[in-house]
Amino acid sequence: MRSYLAVWRLPSAPVLLLAGFAGRLPSAMVPLALLLMVQQQTGSYAVAGAVSATFGVATALMAPVLGRLADRRGPRRILLAQAAAYPLLLAGLVAVVLVGAPAPALLAAAAAAGVSTPLVSGTVRALWSRVDPRVRPTAYALDATATELVFVAGPTLVAVLTLIAAPAVAVAVGASLGVVGALGIATSPPMRAWQPAVAVRRSPFATVAAPGMPRVLLSGSALMLGFGGLEVALPAFAEAAGSPGMSGVLLAVWSLGSVAGGLWFGARVVSASLPRQYRWGLLGVTIGLVPLAAVQSPWVLGVLLFLGGTAIAPTLTVLSTLVGSIAPTSATTEAFTWLSTVAFGASAVGAAVGGALIETSPGVAGALVMAAVAAGLAVAVTLVPGRRPVVADARRRDIVTA
Repeated sequence: MRSYLAVWRLPSAPVLLLAGFAGRLPSAMVPLALLLMVQQQTGSYAVAGAVSATFGVATALMAPVLGRLADRRGPRRILLAQAAAYPLLLAGLVAVVLVGAPAPALLAAAAAAGVSTPLVSGTVRALWSRVDPRVRPTAYALDATATELVFVAGPTLVAVLTLIAAPAVAVAVGASLGVVGALGIATSPPMRAWQPAVAVRRSPFATVAAPGMPRVLLSGSALMLGFGGLEVALPAFAEAAGSPGMSGVLLAVWSLGSVAGGLWFGARVVSASLPRQYRWGLLGVTIGLVPLAAVQSPWVLGVLLFLGGTAIAPTLTVLSTLVGSIAPTSATTEAFTWLSTVAFGASAVGAAVGGALIETSPGVAGALVMAAVAAGLAVAVTLVPGRRPVVADARRRDIVTA
């Protein structure tokens, strides 16, 4: 616990953790609430998955552009503008869904709302990368654990609000929390102390092409593809089992396992190199996903989700540390927004693929198998030879040896 107390005592920690938590909640609430709302309105998981995927892909495509701008000008203005646009565009999306508009209109409205998603996650991680290097790994672990708590609270909130009101109310609450988080970070002392990076001429994809980054992003994409498939499979599993209200519970249990693993991992000093830790973490996630397709009982599934989830937060902690170590100093925010792009985009595509599989003969089991295969592919990507990261200082040496 001492390591966590050392992080909490940092002047920037409370606002980054609390405002970051609020600002990230929409990422766990809005896609699920959209999925449920569109499915209720249209009766199709395929259409619902496509709308959720469009929302995520739009967010993913815009994030690196805004991340590069944030590195040069600072993220404050971007966050303030998004805090104003995000709730308005989400309200428009809800209205389009509820009036029964055709699929193209749903997709267009989802894309517009996705583009306006506040740049919270990338900004928070970039701010963590500026803290004392001695506590930085623990800070990343605490950030990853807080992010997993988002995926406990988010689905639970959606389940409760859907039960007592409607999925549209869950979207509205998610939009409000996104505004609170964005404004909290934009007006925080760490943000006021932000110094934009010195402008460096480079190609639009120079950050992505940095040594070591392609493998990290590709493996992360495969992992998030699997998570997206699982996230759409769990509501369908709960509905098929006759307990649709269990969907949020199953997602929350999965995230609770991740929280437990993250808290354990963050208090440890691991001697293995970061690439090796990352590879073993991905393998642990894959092993946790493999048996899910054979399960029939929601209770058994919940137990397996908790156990398998314990590998997630440690893996994401190492992933953030790797990105922070590889990223050029002039493109830290952009590098973390590429990581967010991977999370949103690949997860959204996974949701779309999972939704399509659910409506074919493989059904829910097909989506669960896809999730395990995607995680296995992430492990395989880390085994592909490639360029080693450029080591700028002593704190980065542990990423050289795979």
